Amino acid sequence: MEQIQKAAFYIRDYYFERVTLDINNKPNGDELSVSFQTSGEFNKQNNSFNLRFRVDVGENFVSIICVGQFIFENANDITEIPDFFYVNSVALLFPYVRAYISLITTQANTRGVILPTFNLSGLGEELRRNTTEVE
Repeated sequence: MEQIQKAAFYIRDYYFERVTLDINNKPNGDELSVSFQTSGEFNKQNNSFNLRFRVDVGENFVSIICVGQFIFENANDITEIPDFFYVNSVALLFPYVRAYISLITTQANTRGVILPTFNLSGLGEELRRNTTEVE
């Protein structure tokens, strides 16, 4: 029987650093523009990675910055972060952001916004480029 290996990383925590909802800017149609920005900081002292994930919906309608803290089991340097982390970490945070956008738009007594699922694999390279190392 094969032994199951531990994941190379796991999410320790996440929080919403900034949330903006302006009902006056809610688009009239069903089509909403959605944009994403990612950046990260790898802390080699404690093998942690803070991923900052920004999602903007519509033009100044909803803007959320979610920060997720990931812990690495076996990466002591930024060069040891596995390639699959950059894509998968964003994909792990997105369901929380998606649900939160739905919640706040519904609770604001407006028609709730339910974002579709997205293929976020293109954000992996952006995250890699926008990652710095801190001590």
